[in-house]
Amino acid sequence: MPETSAGARSSEAAPKGAAGERRSLGTGPGRLLVALYGVFTVAAASRAAYQLIAQFDRAPLAYILSAVSAVVYAFILFSLVRGGEGARRAAVVCCALELAGVLGVGTWTLVDRSAFPDATVWSDFGMGYLFIPVFLPVTGLLWLRRARRA
Repeated sequence: MPETSAGARSSEAAPKGAAGERRSLGTGPGRLLVALYGVFTVAAASRAAYQLIAQFDRAPLAYILSAVSAVVYAFILFSLVRGGEGARRAAVVCCALELAGVLGVGTWTLVDRSAFPDATVWSDFGMGYLFIPVFLPVTGLLWLRRARRA
C-alpha cells in the first residue's frame, strides 16, 4: 500500500525541475513579481471597471487601454502562479506585449495629449504609478529568462 503521509503529499506538490514537469515561477524573487502583478491587476481592473461604467464618454480610449492592461497583468499573474515551461513562454510573450504597450502608449500620450483626456495605467510611461509599469515587464522578462535556465 502506498505511503500517504503528509510528508509524501507535500513532496508531490513541490515544484519539479525535470523536463516536462511544472516548475514554479513565483518562488524566490518571483514572489515579488507575483505580488506586484497581483496589485496591478486589481488596481487596473477596478479603475477600468469604474471608468468604463461611470465615465466611458469622457475618455473611451484611455479606459479601454486601462482594461487591456488589467487583462495583460492578470494573464501574467496567472502564468507566474501556474508555472511550467508553457506558462513561462506565455508570460514572456505577455511581458513583451506589456512592455510594447507601455512604451507605445507612453510615447503616444506625450506626442498627442488630446487623444488621452484622462490617464491610463501606461500613460507617460506609468508616471502616475511611480514608473512601475515600465520596470515591471523588464523585470518580468529578466526573471523569466533566468527561470528558463534553472
